[in-house]
Order: sequence, then C-alpha cells, then structure tokens
Amino acid sequence: MKIGILGYGNLGRGVEAAVRQNADVELAVIFTRRNPEDLNVLTENVPVVNVSEIEQWKDKIDVLILCGGSATDLPVQTPKYAQMFNVIDSFDTHAKIPEHFEHVDKSAKDSGHVAIISVGWDPGLFSLNRMYANAILPDGKDYTFWGRGVSQGHSDAIRRIEGVKDARQYTVPVEKALNAVRNGETPDLSVREKHTRECYVVIEGGADAKRIEHEIVTMPNYFDQYDTTVHFISQEELDKNHKGIPHGGFVIRNGKTGLNKEKNHTIEFSLKLDSNPEFTSSVLIAFARAAYKLNKEGQSGCKTIFDIAPAYLSSKTPEELRKTML
Repeated sequence: MKIGILGYGNLGRGVEAAVRQNADVELAVIFTRRNPEDLNVLTENVPVVNVSEIEQWKDKIDVLILCGGSATDLPVQTPKYAQMFNVIDSFDTHAKIPEHFEHVDKSAKDSGHVAIISVGWDPGLFSLNRMYANAILPDGKDYTFWGRGVSQGHSDAIRRIEGVKDARQYTVPVEKALNAVRNGETPDLSVREKHTRECYVVIEGGADAKRIEHEIVTMPNYFDQYDTTVHFISQEELDKNHKGIPHGGFVIRNGKTGLNKEKNHTIEFSLKLDSNPEFTSSVLIAFARAAYKLNKEGQSGCKTIFDIAPAYLSSKTPEELRKTML
C-alpha cells in the first residue's frame, strides 16, 4: 500500500515512523506547504513535494494521510483531497464531526473514493469503546477521563498570552472522581470535578507573572471551568522535564443487568501513551489500510471508526486472524 503524507509536523513525522513498523506499507511521497528543500525528512529517497503539485500524484498513491489541524486545515483539506485520493484524517472537534462528515461524504462519493475521518484515540478508539459499552450495557452511565497528558491546544493558548515565552499544559484526572467510578458508582460530575489543569510556564524577562497567571486561570473555554495551577519555571527546566507529548486516559461504563437490576458491571478501556502524535499516527496507518481494502472492494464515501470491521485494520488474512487471535 503506497501512502502519501500531507503535513510534516509532529503527526506527519509520526506517520513516517509508523510506516517502518508495517511491512505492507510504503511511504511514496510527503507533501508540504513549505519549501520542500527546507524539510529534513527521516526516510531516504522519498520525494518531498509542494502541495501545489499534489494533483500530479492522483494515480501514484493508494491513500493520502492528512496531518493538518482540526481548526482550519482539515475542514478544507479532507473534502478537497477526497476528490483525488482515498483519505484519512484525525479531525477531533467533536461537536463539528457531523458537519465535517457531510462535506467529506459528498466529495468522496462523487469521486468514488473512501474517506475515513476522526481517526485517532479520542475521537477514535475511545469512541469505539464508548459505543461497545453502550451496546452491551444499555442500562448504565459513561465516563471519560483524559490524562495525565499534555494538551497541545491548551499549551498553545497559553503561549499566545503576551509575555509568555513557552508553556506546557497537563490535563489531570481527579483521583477521587476516577476511583469512585472505578468502584461502580455513577456520580454526576461537573467539569471541575473530573479534571484539573497544571501549567508550566516560561515568561519573558520583566513580564508580569501575576497578570499572566490571572489571564490563564480565567481564560474562557480553556481554564475558567477548572481548578488550574500555574508553575513558573525556566526554559532549561521546561526543556529537561516537559519536552515530550505524553497522554492517555480512561473510558469507563458502569451498568446493571438482571430482572431487578441487581448485578453491577464495569467496562474499562485505558491508554497510557509516551507520545500522543506517534500513537495517533499508528492508528492512522491501520485505518489507511482499511480505506485501501474498502476501495478495492468498490466502496466509496465517508466512514467513521464505527463503520469499519476490525479485520480491515489488520495486515493478516481472515484465516490468520481466526487461527491466532480469535
């Protein structure tokens, strides 16, 4: 399976690395909006091409993996490039997924391609586990906890504050709430009761730390609904102790069965990730394989993780799967 990568940030580099762990996958090309000569890619002899020339590759790759951001890149790129290729994206603005699906579905059906959107771990694997748990325990309640991990969007929001040189923000589950749910309880939890936020901030010389802290903890839609702690540290400490992008979390459903609902059950799925973008990239590769298989069968249109049978993700044959994993 020949894939192309569009966008060479953390996610694009993760996809490039994941290709090496999949014997049935070959990296054919990397597309960039930058000057191709400015990119130092890790794979030898792979062409780096400006995105303005992407149409020339229509018949040379099987799946295009879109590694842009959900805010402005993917709403435009995914429907656009679904006209030319089978595509995968990791669109993660939950509230806008139905709208994104409609735009991509029309484009992919018109062109005869398969597009799979919102692939990753949340949305993605967490979504799938929420759906399984709801189907199996219809009388129950869901809980999703994220972290402890770096939120790239929240970190970027802090860096945009005047006087901030650099920053990392960690989303942290509240242990009391997490333990209560794991014990089978079904509490109604506010946003503040489920997670806290920890910020590690490097400020410019002479910047007002108190003003910056106030701007962080009162920032609408990011920090104002949470208990937020701000630590001011040096750039050296940030680079030494906070340079990675770890993440993870838990999906838990507590439910009841029996004629009198007397039996309690807990379903839990968890992830602990050293690198958020590298794990997401590995998920993208598996679903690229699914898009490729589905398109070879003659399917087209937009799909989500709910629509993909598990066997399509694997490089093993159905016979091998039944023998080794069932």
